[in-house]
Amino acid sequence: MPFELRPAPTPTLKPEGDYLQIAWKKSIYPLAEKMGVDIKLPSVSPQPYTHLAFQGLEFAKDHGKADEYNDAVFRAFFQQSRDIGSLAVLADIAREVGLDPVQFNSAIEQGTHRDRVDELLRVANRHLGIDAVPTIIIGHTRLNGLYPAEALRQVIDRELQERTA
Repeated sequence: MPFELRPAPTPTLKPEGDYLQIAWKKSIYPLAEKMGVDIKLPSVSPQPYTHLAFQGLEFAKDHGKADEYNDAVFRAFFQQSRDIGSLAVLADIAREVGLDPVQFNSAIEQGTHRDRVDELLRVANRHLGIDAVPTIIIGHTRLNGLYPAEALRQVIDRELQERTA
């Protein structure tokens, strides 16, 4: 679900700044290594806004390629340091996953999915109160941040037991 930690016009962070450098060294890189995830702090500075990428995801959903697009956008940003705030980069990603880049560009430029994305962002912010990533909601339980698989299984089991009780 779309969520922006720093929506426009709030300035986004710069990867060369202390906050991201320290956070990635202390938390993200050790966790990624432990989990076997290939990830690096993107060098795009400042970090891009993601509203266009979210509109692209809605286009991809309409064409049965949401998972492929989402995965490609994450890989482009967190492995290849590509600027996912750029329509040209997003259209290239769309082409890579089998979407028509001309139709993709047209939909983004015309704002075809803008209202849908805005509504999803409102749901995330106002209705669900999401203020951190990741946020996982399982039944009545809300988890902010990363949790081990076993902790997630326990929450799922507890929620299932409460539903059948």
